Amino acid sequence: MEKSKFVKWLLISVTVIFLFLMLIMPLVVVIIEALKKGLISYKDAITDEYTIQALILTLEATIAAVVINTVFGLFAAWTITKFHFRGKKLLTTLIDIPFAISPVIAGLIFILTFGRIGWAYDFLQAANIKIVFAVPGIILATIFVTFPFVAREIIPVLNAQGKDEEEAAALMGAKGFKIFTKITLPHIKWALLYGIILCTARAMGEFGAVSVLSGHLKGKTNTLPLHIECLYNEFNSNAAFAVSSILVILAIIILILRNIAEHKSKKYSKVSK
Repeated sequence: MEKSKFVKWLLISVTVIFLFLMLIMPLVVVIIEALKKGLISYKDAITDEYTIQALILTLEATIAAVVINTVFGLFAAWTITKFHFRGKKLLTTLIDIPFAISPVIAGLIFILTFGRIGWAYDFLQAANIKIVFAVPGIILATIFVTFPFVAREIIPVLNAQGKDEEEAAALMGAKGFKIFTKITLPHIKWALLYGIILCTARAMGEFGAVSVLSGHLKGKTNTLPLHIECLYNEFNSNAAFAVSSILVILAIIILILRNIAEHKSKKYSKVSK
């Protein structure tokens, strides 16, 4: 008994120390460095024209990625769990590709596809569409890296739910949309919200793929993570930490929302059982 208590407290201590050194302390350092030169300097950094434009672009890319991937995630999860068809395993594998590919490689692939040496470049030029070193490229890269999050949260819940309730409702004359809103959605709502929160967090912090596609055009294609890099490379570390604090605050808000969604999901699972 004494030995098991020792092991328990040892593991807890190691975990707490690791979390403090790797997560809590860096966040505290960011806040301290951001406020090092006073509130006026901090305010000037976060209200700077380029910071505001980077924040707006980050939010635009995040919203676009969340909306598109939520719609796709619902369709993909519904298709995979409710129907049998050839290529089902292939589709499931393809959804996980962004987890396996480095974001930098993904950005390079988009450049090789839509850039000057890409096969789609002539078509895009004729249609007056610019993707590489432009906002559409930023949004495309953000969508790619956040592609699996919503679908991957919903698929296990739909698999666990089965198809009995939907089939019974269909036999009673209910239409597809009504079946989804009245039967399926209540079962997956917390998993869906959890996936959306994860997708949002990943989209806001994306750096690799966006960095390759952006061209680092200040005030045009720089998201917040890229803007922070530019400030740091210009030896303006105080402003870099100040802008970083925005992402830290957003991350804390998302973390709180994630914990609420996770708690609600577990509570709903217990009630439904």
